[in-house]
This record gives sequence, structure tokens and C-alpha cells, in this order.
Amino acid sequence: MQDPSFRGPHIPRTLAQVLNEANEAIVRGDLSSFIPIPTGFDPLDAAIGGGLQRGELTLLGGAQGIGKTITALQMARNIAKAQGMYAFFLSYEHPETHLMNRLICMESINPPEMNTSAGVRMKDLQDIIVSRRAKQYLGRPGTGSLRGILREDERTSPALARMAEYADRLIMMKASPAVTTLNSIRSMTEKLVSATKGNVVVFIDYLQKVAIYPETARDEGDKVTIIVEGLKDIALSLNVPVMAIVAADREGLQSKRMHLFHLRGSSALDYECDIALIMNNKYKILSKDHVAFNPYQARQYREWVVFTIEKNRAGQAFIDVEFHLYAPYFSFNPHGQLVQQQLIDEKIIET
Repeated sequence: MQDPSFRGPHIPRTLAQVLNEANEAIVRGDLSSFIPIPTGFDPLDAAIGGGLQRGELTLLGGAQGIGKTITALQMARNIAKAQGMYAFFLSYEHPETHLMNRLICMESINPPEMNTSAGVRMKDLQDIIVSRRAKQYLGRPGTGSLRGILREDERTSPALARMAEYADRLIMMKASPAVTTLNSIRSMTEKLVSATKGNVVVFIDYLQKVAIYPETARDEGDKVTIIVEGLKDIALSLNVPVMAIVAADREGLQSKRMHLFHLRGSSALDYECDIALIMNNKYKILSKDHVAFNPYQARQYREWVVFTIEKNRAGQAFIDVEFHLYAPYFSFNPHGQLVQQQLIDEKIIET
């Protein structure tokens, strides 16, 4: 039996010790190191080996408005729905209430059913809440609490019930680019790992806004290097999957098709990540031959997003999978498919 003092992520160990430790985990019934954590997006999960892997860093990039936050939040929701699993979603972009409202809209169409006839958009949700509160001021019967309003309205009641299935396992935080540092993310993740027995996935929205202290950076590239190396170390040392949204640089935003090298920062983004997913609108990168053959169908592809696996350290890269985006409901249909049409790097120009 190895000395307990020689356990840990930064302690030298012999191969025999590593084998013994893995053997002990198997004997205990702990198979977590061998089982990926599905994101719920098919066939993306199949293409990356079954899902997110513990100890790995995944980067998610794409143009503004392509659906990066929608993707990450929906994946977090899918993971939290699994019994015994937790998701930790840190947003430098949105307060927790806004994320909750997005989830209500998403749950109203119940992915993967995508029942838009029962869907609630953000404006609908705001109108429901405001009108019910207005009735209270006028002395009409009804409840004044948010939970009561959502439960009483037939459009939001099913969504509230679905959210209740995972509400205790989806942890959200409005992060601050001034004070939510790498060290604080590590500290919070350590506590969650302890509380959940390691069954947690961390989501960061988005990487370039993570604060660094006491480290200092000469420029943005240096800062991004510090952040991505820190997130990778959190994943490795705490043995949890980390997914971080990454913003694109100016060239990427103006490019015909976005790639991994368009992500804003340094080359460390490419070196440190285990998986890189780049999102592009299908209509913009569809071969002109398909547009000429069926222009009406081509326009329908505006609502489809192509996820390209541009890096996959443990498997095949440059696989294109596509998913239908239901933007008004902050949701993708998670039942996607491999892209069948030819994709190019030229934008389609309508005439």
C-alpha cells in the first residue's frame, strides 16, 4: 500500500503506485475516470468519445450571437439532470436571474421535443410576471411570488416543474471581471468537488474575462496564456471537466468561416485545450452549389449551427456536426446530425 502522503496531483509516483491507486478505485466501484460525462448533444458526444472527460479542458468558440452561451447553459442543464451530477456555471456576462429566465424559455419547449406551440419567449415571460403583479396591486386574487406566478400560469408551470428536477444541482454565479480570479474559481471548485464527491463540471462564460491576481500580464495575449493554463491546471489537479467559452478576435469576426486560430488571445489556447469546438452558421459556410440547386432550402440553414471539432486530443478532429437552433427559446435541438453537405470558407451572397 502506498504512503498516503504520496498521493496527489503534483507528487511523483511510480507506475506501480499509479496502477495500485487505479485498482483501489475500481475495487471501490469508482469508475469515474473511465466514464465520460455526456453533454446531451448527439452525435457530438459520440464524436468526442462519449462526452466530456475528467481532467480535460474544452474550448467553445464562435461568432457573436451564434449561440455559445445557449450551448454551454444547455449542456450544464443536461448534465445537472443526470442523477448525482452537478454543473457549476460561472457567467461574466449575465446575472443568475437572466440565466434562470433563459432556462424557463428553454424548458417551455422541452428539448428534445421542441414543442414550440407551448413555447414561452423572453418577452412572454416578462409579460406574464408583470401582468400578474399588476393584478395584485389592483386587488385581484392570485399570488404575488415569482414561484407562485410561474406555477399558476399554464404556459410556465410545466417549465417550472422540469427545472425543479435539477434546480439543486445546477449552481450558477454572476462572476466579476474585477474580483472573480483564477484562484477564486479554483477555491470554489475545490469546495464543490469535495461536496459532490468530484461529480461536477465547470463552465466559464467567458475565458477572456477571468480576472488574474496576484499574477500580472504584459498584454492580452499574456493574460490569456495565464488564464488558459490556470483553467487547464484546475481541470487536471481537481480531476473535473472544464468548458470555457472563448471570444474571437477582430479578424475572426470578419472571417468567412471561424477557426480555432481566430480565438482572441494567444497560441496557448490551441496548446492547452484538449478539445476545441468552433461554431459557425451553416448558411454562411455552405457550398454555393447547394444554394444554386435549392436556394429555398439553403435559406432554412440560417437556423442551423455547425459545430466543428477542430481539436480532439484523444480522437478524430475536423468532424462537422450540426444542430437546429431555436433562438427565441435559447435552445438547440440536441438531436443533431453529421453535416452531409459540402462546406466551404466562402460566404453565400444573395442576389
